[in-house]
Amino acid sequence: MATRFTLRQLAYFVAAGEAGSITLASERVHISQPSISAAITQLEHEFGVQLFIRHHAQGLSLTPAGERLLIAARDLLRAADDLGDLARDMAGNVAGPLRVGAFRTLSPLILPELLADFVALHPRVELSMIEDDEAELVTRLRRAEIDLALSYEQKADDIAFEPLAQLPTYIVLPAEHGLARSGRLSLSDLAGQPFILLDLPVSRDYFLSLFKRAGVPMNIVARSEQSETIRSMVGSGLGYTLLTARPASRVAVNGRPLAYVPLSDPFPPMQLGLLTARNLRQTRTADAFATFCRERITNHHLPGMADL
Repeated sequence: MATRFTLRQLAYFVAAGEAGSITLASERVHISQPSISAAITQLEHEFGVQLFIRHHAQGLSLTPAGERLLIAARDLLRAADDLGDLARDMAGNVAGPLRVGAFRTLSPLILPELLADFVALHPRVELSMIEDDEAELVTRLRRAEIDLALSYEQKADDIAFEPLAQLPTYIVLPAEHGLARSGRLSLSDLAGQPFILLDLPVSRDYFLSLFKRAGVPMNIVARSEQSETIRSMVGSGLGYTLLTARPASRVAVNGRPLAYVPLSDPFPPMQLGLLTARNLRQTRTADAFATFCRERITNHHLPGMADL
């Protein structure tokens, strides 16, 4: 008996199973909620099993049958992608899906120019981009939701990191601050002054470690997960901050001017590079994009970033 389901239905089922919610799955795959619900209903009818337990106002949870199908569906979808890659390889084309992840503080600086130039070279590439924090990017790589990610170094046995450029941490001050014209400053030079923290999982721990290494207490007066919010607060005179990504504009989004001052403390720079899952074979298109990144992201050239 011929099966009556499609790869698209399986993809919607996988999205719902991973998200645990029709609403979140709809946002993830950019498809209406009724379409995802209909795909799940069709699969349940086709296989004659219940795939999800519906919890009123609390999303979905997989049944044992659903968990088994989720694993098989992921494998089948990856095999279908591999088949498409094989066809493109035989034709010698860089084409098809490319799913790029990026750390959210880096993506508005580096990715626009990088992706525009890559797609101009390879117009048949079907590009999708996901911004997230560093820890979530690793989770997405493990789930094969993205092909690769531009981010800072992370250490994990199942994740490969290829360094491309070094980004030293620097101080951001209001342009009118009394120390704004200093050639270099140490954290001790700013001891006791109000500090505004980039409050993202990995970044938070990194900045806290710098103060600990310098033996300087951190006087946190505000936190935000958004770097532009932090820059605006600094520009308004609420305090200073530390960042690694260097926007080309030294003006915050609220129009307040900023000063970038190098750190004199001997902290090692952050390593910017490519993250990939070791157990995921890269497509021809992902390999081409990685090569492109190696050529375009170096210590001497960082798209969208200012010099210190």
